[in-house]
Amino acid sequence: MNTKVLRRAALAVAAVALAACGSGENQAPAGGSSSESIQIDGSSTVFPLSEAVAEAFSTSQTGAARVTVGESGTGGGFRKFCRGETQVQGASRPILAEEMAACAAAGVEYVELPVAFDGLTVVVHPSNPVRSVTIAELRRMWEPAAERVVTNWRQVNPSWPDQTLQLFGAGTASGTFDFFTEAVVGTAKSSRTDYTPTEDDNVTVQGVVGNPNAIGYFGFAYYEQNQQRLAALTIDGVAPTAETIANGSYPLTRPIFVYINAEALRRPQVQRFAQYYVANASRLAREVGYVALPDDVYTALTTRVRERTAGTAFGGHQEARVNITEVMARPLSSQAPTAE
Repeated sequence: MNTKVLRRAALAVAAVALAACGSGENQAPAGGSSSESIQIDGSSTVFPLSEAVAEAFSTSQTGAARVTVGESGTGGGFRKFCRGETQVQGASRPILAEEMAACAAAGVEYVELPVAFDGLTVVVHPSNPVRSVTIAELRRMWEPAAERVVTNWRQVNPSWPDQTLQLFGAGTASGTFDFFTEAVVGTAKSSRTDYTPTEDDNVTVQGVVGNPNAIGYFGFAYYEQNQQRLAALTIDGVAPTAETIANGSYPLTRPIFVYINAEALRRPQVQRFAQYYVANASRLAREVGYVALPDDVYTALTTRVRERTAGTAFGGHQEARVNITEVMARPLSSQAPTAE
């Protein structure tokens, strides 16, 4: 394990300890000599990438702003962002209609930046003999009808162990929860509730590491950092790898995002940080365990940041297995869709 991974692992342990003490959110400050401060919050999935960017920015830029990176979950982060409390929002799924409406009501415009690909990874304890799963089997585990009914591995697949099924997953404020439930169950936010939920993916890591009968899911970077202690399952016969995530063949592939407050981008230090994020996302995504987007996407995002082009390409809802080239060609809108 390299030095950077060891440092991130140490930070993760410290973050879990802080959460246990009741802090409510984990924060990693990146110091700079400027008096300016930039606040990032949101997805724990995006946290490793934003933390790496913030650290590199503060150490490589003379007089860089002080950047603080928190992880209160995609949903929790958007609540702060749409109140104008943060300048940058990490999100493991696109902004939703109700969040668009909240931002509009507060006069907050945003620049949407897909920054990397992730492959949502389903993991088990290494002693568990299960090494592959289908979307249909995952649905049988996680759908609402399974609650307090499907409690044994063998109920899902008769060839699996006759052991109690222990489930760990994302909390309901997490964009990962939204994506997983839509991609697996078929409806966003539709899930059994008798599992261990968390907005901090490190908690799921520890839960599965400590329980031979457990199964959990989180972003690919967290598996990369803990692959000596966990076993990743193939999904419909495809393993999560940088190659299968990049080419879209892995079924739980998704883009991850940061959103920048468009008005804050008028401030030179925020504009400087956003440009640095886009320019270095490809390299740093690979370092922390995610997959870079095509180079032409980052080129287009550089223009989007410079011109402060506001809006979302997703219309207030998320999509599974999107084509990033097609997404970048879509018109952007900040107007929340009306309920039908």
